[in-house]
Amino acid sequence: MAMPQLAPRYTVADVLAMPDDGVRRELIGGRLIVSPGPRPRHQEVIARLLVTMRAYVTGNAPGLRVVASPADISWDDETLVQPDLFVVPAAQATNDWSSYRDLVLAVEVVSPSSRRTDRVEKRQLYQARGVGTYWIVDHEAEVVEVWRVGEDRPEIVTDVLTWRATVGSPELAIPLGELFAGLPG
Repeated sequence: MAMPQLAPRYTVADVLAMPDDGVRRELIGGRLIVSPGPRPRHQEVIARLLVTMRAYVTGNAPGLRVVASPADISWDDETLVQPDLFVVPAAQATNDWSSYRDLVLAVEVVSPSSRRTDRVEKRQLYQARGVGTYWIVDHEAEVVEVWRVGEDRPEIVTDVLTWRATVGSPELAIPLGELFAGLPG
């Protein structure tokens, strides 16, 4: 009796040894996820969020750092992800990706090729790893899903996205109309 061929399992070392050819490679549970390079609209949303988030964190939460991918975030030998944008404690923001372990906030801007991965697999992974808040930004639908650790359902934001970096810090408010205004068509 012939055995069915199983999909190969990869390790972080396998993925890091692959050529740097502009293809985004991530690893969840040993399964390789390959995505094409992002489109300009996707990158514009990330750039806008990065500018806003850095200004907010710098002024209100100096113990945190905002980072944009590419990055190599890994919690074990079968996990390697590149959140589009994330926030970590400043003490973990070294020149070695292995020190980036406690994501306070992770942000993924969905693309046609990443919808399922971002909404299901990465969400489950981030929640299991204790990522405090996870934003799934859908620039086509102009909504943001806000997932918090321990919750079974997201908050669906259609008007103003809010976040508080620390208990005592002021709330960041990002009007989605401004975030999505004038994006490349």
